Amino acid sequence: MMISQTAEYALRAVTWLAGHPDRPLGTPQISMAARVPSGYLAKVMQMLARADLVVSAPGRNGGFRLTRDPATISVLDVINAVDPIGRIRSCPLELAGHGEHLCPLHRRLDDAMAQVEFAFANSTIAELLGEPGGPRPLAGE
Repeated sequence: MMISQTAEYALRAVTWLAGHPDRPLGTPQISMAARVPSGYLAKVMQMLARADLVVSAPGRNGGFRLTRDPATISVLDVINAVDPIGRIRSCPLELAGHGEHLCPLHRRLDDAMAQVEFAFANSTIAELLGEPGGPRPLAGE
């Protein structure tokens, strides 16, 4: 299972903001650093704002900042804000005898998605910032 490009962009933007908490950052700055097309990033940032993960301040010194401490924002929070992980709640083939009782194939697929969801729910944005002395996200050093 792969996450969508939108979710990847959102994670890059939120991680970049988490690594620069001292001031709001504008879309051009985030776009360049996170390597996300600026027009697309604007839409992603709107979705993150609707989910109350970021807030924007207008004006010359404005920009985006996180609404919470990165240690309290999970990777799943960010993904769910822009493109939630699809779970299988009922038979995707709409077979009459299955309904909400998944066959072994679809049960295993949904179990795998549940494990991914669990892993993302238990990973914070603060953890994505890396360890001191290790490689930093989005840094080409």
